[in-house]
Amino acid sequence: MNADRLRPVVLTLAAGALAAVLTGCQQGGAAAGGAAPSVPAASTATPGSAGSAGSGGGGTPTAAPTDAPTAAPTVAPVVKEPAAPKASEPVPAPKPKTTAPAPACVDSTPGPDDVDPDEFALYRIEELDGSTGKVNLVVRHGAWGCGSADSDGGPFVVTGEESRWALDQAAYVTATNPIVAGTENQRIGVQELIDWVDAHPDSGLVFRYGTGDDGAIHRLEEVFTP
Repeated sequence: MNADRLRPVVLTLAAGALAAVLTGCQQGGAAAGGAAPSVPAASTATPGSAGSAGSGGGGTPTAAPTDAPTAAPTVAPVVKEPAAPKASEPVPAPKPKTTAPAPACVDSTPGPDDVDPDEFALYRIEELDGSTGKVNLVVRHGAWGCGSADSDGGPFVVTGEESRWALDQAAYVTATNPIVAGTENQRIGVQELIDWVDAHPDSGLVFRYGTGDDGAIHRLEEVFTP
C-alpha cells in the first residue's frame, strides 16, 4: 500500500483515540465531583478554644469537663462556745436573823410564848387498866418565875388548865429531894413514883419529860428546886 495514502488514516484514528480518552477523563472527574463529601472528625475543642482560634489568638485550649463527680467539701460542725458569764458584783451574804432570846424568868402569869414545852408540874397520877401498860399524869404547864436577889431561884409558875399525859409503866424515871434523899437524880420505879404522889397530892413537883413514838412519856426526870 502506498504510504502517502495511509498517513491520513492514521491521523484520523489517533485523533479519535485522543477524543475518547478526553471524554473518559471528563466523566471520571464529574463522577468524582458528585460523590458525598466526607464527614469531618468531631472536634474536641471547647467553645472557648474555638473562640480563641476564631479571634486569631494563640490561647491555650480549655480542657473538656469530665463526667466524674467531684467530692463535696467536708464541712466541720459548728460548735457553740458557752457564753461567758457576765461579770456581776458579789452578792453580800444575808445577815442572820436575830431572834429575841427567851426570857430567863417571868414576873407574872406566863403567856403561850413563855411556856416551857419540855417541863410541867405534876399534881396527881391516875392508874388505868393494867392491860394498857400506862398511867395518866395530871399536870399543868408553865414557866419559871423570877426570884428575889437573895433566893436560890424562882418558883415554877403554872398557867392554863390541867391536862393528862400517858406515862409508860416501863419509863425511865429519876427523882431527887423530896422524893428521895439528896440533891442528885436517882432512878426509881414508876410504882415508887405513884406511891409518893398518892401520899403527897398536888405537890406540883417539876419534871422534865420526853415522849416515845407512841406519844406516851418514856422519860421523866425531876428538876431539883431548893
